[in-house]
Amino acid sequence: MLDKLTSIISRIFFTVASLLLLIAIIDWVLRLFGWTFSWIRYQPGRLLEFAAFIMTFVIVLLLRQIREKM
Repeated sequence: MLDKLTSIISRIFFTVASLLLLIAIIDWVLRLFGWTFSWIRYQPGRLLEFAAFIMTFVIVLLLRQIREKM
């Protein structure tokens, strides 16, 4: 039960972090041309920080799963 829960949580976190990374990259490229997303309140660098923070939890969950299998 706990293995399934951590697996689902890590997949959700990975998806959210990937989306934040993608939005940050697209916004950064758009800012090179003078455009921006008007619905995003954060700078691309801040979105990148959020993605890295979430990805840290994904790595911790994956390492925990590896440790339990050994």
